[in-house]
Amino acid sequence: MSKPADVFADPEAVSRYAEGPPRLVPGFADLQRMARLLIAERAADDARVLVVGAGGGLELKVFAESQSGWQFDGVDPSAEMLKLAEATVGSLGSRVRLHQGYIDVAPEGPFDAATCLLTLHFVALDERLRTVREIRRRLKPGAPLIVAHFSFPQGEAERALWLSRYVSFAVSSGVDSASAANARSAIAAQLPILSPEQDEAILRDAGFTDVSLFYTGFTFRGWVAYAPASD
Repeated sequence: MSKPADVFADPEAVSRYAEGPPRLVPGFADLQRMARLLIAERAADDARVLVVGAGGGLELKVFAESQSGWQFDGVDPSAEMLKLAEATVGSLGSRVRLHQGYIDVAPEGPFDAATCLLTLHFVALDERLRTVREIRRRLKPGAPLIVAHFSFPQGEAERALWLSRYVSFAVSSGVDSASAANARSAIAAQLPILSPEQDEAILRDAGFTDVSLFYTGFTFRGWVAYAPASD
């Protein structure tokens, strides 16, 4: 498995991106649906939603198809992935603005909600807290942030066990066993994965309140948290 930056810059690899999450992330479609429902709990019919890590456009399409009045700003560092996002949303693109770069290129908002799905595990540890703080700064008081990414215990034995389970799930989904094993090695070597406790602490340290776990799928976990009612 290549480094993430290399994969997301490779047009051929990007063209196959949509095949990956449903085969590698347990309950991927339901994860997107739950994220949309969590946004809708507090967001109005004309909500403005920030999508961090929007490359590929998978959640943008789900959200836009389900909520005809929502407007979206999607941020991603990969030009190739943003091209794919544009193609994925298709005719829904009139409600989607895409921005190439990291969180600093995101509009100031304020947004009614934000998501960051399958993205934070790519963000270097020294940047992760700042990224989450910058998301919070762009949210209206009380607005939800929905995140989901690799997150599992980081003790040596537990880490090995959970990565083995990741491989088992991938193979059971039809991924070639050698490819799954290579992916495991790359994930272990390259991704700055945290424990669930550490991930929750980052959300709280960034100023979010009412942090709640809403999704667990083998090596992946997801939380909803809320911008404070007033800063």
